[in-house]
Amino acid sequence: MTKKELIDAIATKTGSTKADAERTLGALIEVISDTLKKGDSLSFPGFGTFEVRERPARAGRNPRTGEELQIAASKIPAFKAGATLKAAVNGK
Repeated sequence: MTKKELIDAIATKTGSTKADAERTLGALIEVISDTLKKGDSLSFPGFGTFEVRERPARAGRNPRTGEELQIAASKIPAFKAGATLKAAVNGK
């Protein structure tokens, strides 16, 4: 599903205009991003949790030269699905 298709689906489900659905989706994405930037998690019971995970520094290799290099530690956004979402995906 593309972003446009998601906006169309939201507009249809809520009976709102596509412009309203696009603004709502944009606001949701912005709130999730801002929450994760602060290092907090965001939980939707039954759906899942958005969180930030720490990735430690590690050794890597340049695929072209084979030279070993150090990859810096970083933070990555992650999503952990909730029980209701897992059940829906598995047809239960």
